[in-house]
Amino acid sequence: MSTMVKLVRDRIPEIIRRNGEEPATYVAGAPEYRKRLRDKLSEEVGEFLEAEEEHSKEELADVLEVVHALARDLGMTLEDLERRRAEKAAERGGFEGRIMWTDVENGSGRR
Repeated sequence: MSTMVKLVRDRIPEIIRRNGEEPATYVAGAPEYRKRLRDKLSEEVGEFLEAEEEHSKEELADVLEVVHALARDLGMTLEDLERRRAEKAAERGGFEGRIMWTDVENGSGRR
């Protein structure tokens, strides 16, 4: 028999207990936590991509929560993360211009 293991938000065990159940949980070590965070990011991005319009903001907030956890795990503050984002935006731009890349025969360039 296979056991499902996935990273959940910190208050989920408390919420389950309030509903009269006892959750089966453990605290992951650092290497497993890093892997599970990446798995969770993939899960949350998938949920965002599949979400109906009315749920997309909630799902995007979940993605951001995982990104924040990943940044902390990498030793970054949220200010560090925002600074890096802003530096890249200043150097290469953001996505507000809605510019689309098309392959041009014999063309070159970076995406």
